[in-house]
Amino acid sequence: MYNFLDPGPLLDAGPLQFPRRIERLLWHLGFTDVAVIDGSGDEGGDVLARQRGKLWVFQCKWKRRGVVGADAVNEVNNARDHYRADQAVVVTNSRFSADARRRVDVLARISPTIHLWEGGHLARCFKGIDARFGQVTPRPYQAEALWALGKDLDSSGRALLILATGLGKTVVGGEVIATHLRRHPKDQVLVVAHAKDLVQQLERALWRHLPKEVPTRLLTGDTRPDDLSGVTCATVGSALPAARFGYRPALVMVDEAHHVGADGQYDELLDVLGESRQFGVTATPWRGDAHDITHHFGPASFTLGIEDGMRKGYLAQVDYRLFVDNIDWDVVKAASQHEYGLAELNARLFLPQRDESIRDELATAWAATANPRAIVFCRTIEHAERLAELLRRNPLWAGALALHAGLSKRERQSRLLAFRSGDVPILTSVDILNEGVDVPDVNILCFARVTHSRRIFVQQLGRGLRLREGKERVTVLDFVSDLRRIAAALNIKRNLEAGADVEILDRVAPSRIEFNDQRVATLMQEWIKDAASLETQYDEHRLQFPSALAALE
Repeated sequence: MYNFLDPGPLLDAGPLQFPRRIERLLWHLGFTDVAVIDGSGDEGGDVLARQRGKLWVFQCKWKRRGVVGADAVNEVNNARDHYRADQAVVVTNSRFSADARRRVDVLARISPTIHLWEGGHLARCFKGIDARFGQVTPRPYQAEALWALGKDLDSSGRALLILATGLGKTVVGGEVIATHLRRHPKDQVLVVAHAKDLVQQLERALWRHLPKEVPTRLLTGDTRPDDLSGVTCATVGSALPAARFGYRPALVMVDEAHHVGADGQYDELLDVLGESRQFGVTATPWRGDAHDITHHFGPASFTLGIEDGMRKGYLAQVDYRLFVDNIDWDVVKAASQHEYGLAELNARLFLPQRDESIRDELATAWAATANPRAIVFCRTIEHAERLAELLRRNPLWAGALALHAGLSKRERQSRLLAFRSGDVPILTSVDILNEGVDVPDVNILCFARVTHSRRIFVQQLGRGLRLREGKERVTVLDFVSDLRRIAAALNIKRNLEAGADVEILDRVAPSRIEFNDQRVATLMQEWIKDAASLETQYDEHRLQFPSALAALE
């Protein structure tokens, strides 16, 4: 029987994968909020976790040979102080030296004892844990989706799931994999995504769906294991060479399947693995080009969008406010005569909103929200840093931080953990939170950026839609500067109103989408009648303006 804590698998894991094996063990042992923090600037800690309200910090020492000395004990002692942890552990696949044990005894005279976990201890832990941790009980629509994907995989070997952010597409994907492995326990399974961070999150999310005997591993530019049994979570750039050299998983799951395009790495990978069962999952099936992902996966096996999710009470309801007071109505009049295109209108129709205005509206929403937590989506790294500095001038937001690709991975992770724990009240972000990041406590979203992409808009909106205990609504402040954004919001409003006869859970009130200038709403409703797909149009698209424009004066 496979044991991911046996000496052989631990030796094969290497120093990069060892902390993840410990993370998986901790979940089985009943720890919560487990996070690998290994990396530059980790202050001697590799894993943080909570158990019964206490914070634990772990220093992971992988050894190919030899023993772990006293330096590791000193490192985790420093980490305990830095993270203000209650308990500290050094864990290794090897053994500890006599010096390490003596150092533990010395430190125990002035602080709580540091625990030492070694290879034999880990093996005993594995034998004592349950086959699974937690209980996955699919919601009714997830069970329906699971049945639909299984049906299509059985009949054609292809399936596609479109499920709005917050509705649990990874839960459904994990259950598809678990169902397959119950039938074929020796099969290999590949889970592939476009980014390394997303792949790491997928492996972690799949553990709760798999028994402890099913091995999981990462295949990325950093980790290239020889053994690809069980479930392998890989970037497309690393999975493709493995497939070229003969790797043939029986089942392939493509996460964020909207990244699948024609004549790219995904296209080649799925072609090489053409004999494998393949299914894609996505919350946003739209691409920036004309490629249709159903060419790879077939028609959607199951679809549940944002509007239906909110109507049925599975997503937070939205109080959506569009701030468009700065419309130049002389431009609107001229547009009705000259048929301006989208690029011309977006350049001339709105005047720039100032960051001070965003701050003031955010303060109003903050005061009206219980236990407020906010994300502000910004245009650039410079804008995110500047706006975070502006927000920190308010004593309520002294801990506001920016989150963007210009930071080290370790720092990004640290700031996200601090936000989840409540130490950071607001994050200003540039795209980092678009995909694969679960931040369910967010109940205020602020769009301070321009985006022409329907996909990015829906992804960012989805950051606030996930429900949690005590949260039923999310307030959205949209300082819009693109007509396509207005069209997207109004289309959501129209779809919600069209489904008014759908039963809504008693505890959830309807969503509300409103303009702070109703003339704009009236005008846009008329435009959308003539251009129903305005939100996905390119810059050169020209609108036919309503003849009743004068009524707006």
